[in-house]
Parts: sequence; structure tokens; C-alpha cells
Amino acid sequence: MADLLRFLSRLALFACLMLMLAAPASAAIVRVLTVQGAISPASADYLLRGMAKAAEDKAHLIVIEMDTPGGLDTSMRDIIKAILASPVPVATYVSPQGARAASAGTYILYASHIAAMAPATNLGAATPVELAPGSSDKPAAPDKPGSSQPGATKPADTAPGDPRMRKAVHDAAAYIRGLAELRGRNVDWAERAVREAVSLPATEALELKVIDVVAADLGDLLKQLHGRAIRMNGQTLTLDTANAVVERVQPDWRSRLLAVIGDPGIAYILMLLGIYGLIYEFANPGMLFPGVVGGICLLLALFALQVLPISYAGLALMLLGIVLMTSEAFVPSFGALGLGGLIAFVIGSVMLIDTDLPGYGLPWALIVPVAVASALFSFFIASMALRARRRPVVTGAEEMLGARGEVLEDIEREGWARVHGELWRVRSRVPIPRGTLVRVHARHDLVLDVEPWQGE
Repeated sequence: MADLLRFLSRLALFACLMLMLAAPASAAIVRVLTVQGAISPASADYLLRGMAKAAEDKAHLIVIEMDTPGGLDTSMRDIIKAILASPVPVATYVSPQGARAASAGTYILYASHIAAMAPATNLGAATPVELAPGSSDKPAAPDKPGSSQPGATKPADTAPGDPRMRKAVHDAAAYIRGLAELRGRNVDWAERAVREAVSLPATEALELKVIDVVAADLGDLLKQLHGRAIRMNGQTLTLDTANAVVERVQPDWRSRLLAVIGDPGIAYILMLLGIYGLIYEFANPGMLFPGVVGGICLLLALFALQVLPISYAGLALMLLGIVLMTSEAFVPSFGALGLGGLIAFVIGSVMLIDTDLPGYGLPWALIVPVAVASALFSFFIASMALRARRRPVVTGAEEMLGARGEVLEDIEREGWARVHGELWRVRSRVPIPRGTLVRVHARHDLVLDVEPWQGE
């Protein structure tokens, strides 16, 4: 009996081992993130959280499908830092056909473990956008015969006579050279992309070893990457993407919200609505609605401004302008405070976004109407305050002075009279018969001093 039990237990163990060996291995996960448009704080937030989640889920590969004209330097560097620190290989794929990876996109492409492009796409033009207007206006020299690189141009003297611009270009060139050396890609062309703003189509980029793969679509990319060896953290990793499960991650509500309020114009309007809402609430305690809406708008604006390249001097000038224009309503200065506030507000609005990158400045078409509306609002409030100051008092103790009433009984020294439909204790220096009209000339708590009204 004991032998039979041992035999059955061994048979069950053998069956379990066979089932485990026969069970199919879990398929590799390829996490796909998509970036279209300018590299902004919203896209950086989306990519950083997407890469962190892919590492947490032990994905086999991260693919960033990209089509971008460039973007903010701070957002680009945040993305590159995340790629360099990622425990999961990152493949940046310029897709679909007709897309581009210009400026900041070129840096991200160079930083990725795998650089791939679809046919009819291009990359390059990596000169910092803020510096482009100061670059040399001389036309590039034509291609030299026998040049080893298509489209070679004579190196331009970038920003002659401007040390700040030269320093920034040299920094950008050194940055992309470091990325090229790290990934074993064409270092010289990377530097030319920064200094000369050159660009390449996908086929030439592959020939010059600027990228690793040209793939028609995502499926073709994964097919070509299968079996490719990648050096990561001192180790060699072999990609297994033949039967990978592709998971696309779309931006969540946080990324979409940041994309909307991260627009400088939206953040600017939200900030003004928040400030004016709180001012109105403080001036009229108990209204609640302006305070609640103003608080929400101001918090959203601060959330957006913390990730935008703002100038604190410009922000301070804007706040000073708002304070001065608002003060005009409480301390009438015949327009001096309002005019000074308007000037400070406009200058601060122009200085608020500290970058020349297209799409990230505040246009005059937005600044001028907002400034004019703020000024008209301030002057309107100021004019109302002046009119209210000249208006006679109609409430309170002072309103009783000069009021007329009727004596209800014969008065020797004190008696009762009806003033404004109310019964008041009155006193007079002279006797007043019943029914006489009187005028109030003084008040002592609940006693009025009156005198006969002469009808003047």
C-alpha cells in the first residue's frame, strides 16, 4: 500500500512538471506612447508617467511614436533624463509617414536606445529656437565635391559677436554629442544639426548611422527589432518582439488637463480671473461665488505656471499693475494709479513667458484687449466710488441731520415726534405746539434736538 502511494505521488509530481513545461510562456509587453505636436510640460508629464508605469509593469520595450516640430528645452531634458534612467529599453519611432522629429525631437531620438523612422520622415534642425534669429544670415556654402555626407554645408559662425548665444549653442552641441557617443551614433552629424540646423530624410539618416531602423509601420518595426542586442546598465539585453503584445497608452485626464491649461494664453486668463474674483469677493464679503470661482481659477493657473518658463519679474509687474488699478477704486488719484497700473500690467504681460519659442508667448492680440478691459473696469469702479462719495448720506446716524418731522404733542422742553415714519424722543429750546413741523439739527443717542421748521 505504501509503495502504491509513493508511486501515485511521483506520478502526480511528474504530471505537474509536464504541464508547467507545456504551458506557454507569457508574451512580452510592448508599451506604446504617442507624442504629436510641440514638446511641452504636458507631453513630458505624459511620457514620464508612461515610462514609469511601463517599468512597474515590467514591459519588455517602450515605443515612443513621435511627430514634433520641437518644444521647450526644460521639457525635452526631463524626457531625456527619464529615457537614460529607464530600466526598460526605449525605441523612439518617428511616425507616421510625413512626420518629423525636429529640434527637441532630434535630441530625444538620439537619447533613445533605438532610433527608428518611417519612410518619408525627417529629423534635424536642432539649433535652439530662441537663438535662431541671431544666427548668421549668410547663405550656406554648396555641397563640396566628394563630400562624404549628403547635404554637407560650410560651418556657420553661429551668433557672431553674441557670447550668450554662442555659449548656448556650444552647450546644446556638447549635449547632443554626448548622447550620440553614448548610443554609438553619428557624432559629427549630430553637432552639425545643432550648429547648422541641417536636416535628413529617413533613408539618408540610416545610411549615415544617425538612426538604427527604417520601418514602414509599428509591426514592421517590432519585426526588425526581434533578436537585436542592446547594451543597458553594463549588460546585453536581447529583444524578443516576435509575438509581443502591443499596449497603447492614451493621455489620461491629468495630461489632457495640463495640455489645456498649460497653454500660456489659457493660464494667463485663468490667473486674471482668479485674481479679480478674489478681489471682488474681498470687496463684497459673503458673495461666495466670485471667491470660489476665483480660487479655483487661480490654483489652476498656478499649476500651469509652475511648469511654464515664466519670468518672475514679469509676474510681479502684472500683480503690481492689478493692485494699482484696483487701488484707483478705493484711493481716487484722478487716474494716476490706474494709468501706472495699466503700464505695469502690459509690460509684465509681455515679459511673463520667458521664451521666444513659437506658440509659447503671449500675443498682443490677447494682451491688449485684456489690459484695456482691466483698465476700463478699474476706471469704472473709480468713477462709481467718486459719485458715491459726492452723494448725500441716506443711511446711518448722519442721515437724521436735517430730517423733517411732525410734533405729536405740545412740547415745553421734551416730547414725541414722528420722523421718517418713526417715533422719536425730541427736545427743543423753545416751546412747540402739537402738529408743528420741525427739523432735526442734532442727535444724542435716541434723543433728537429739533427746532421749528421755517419752510426754507
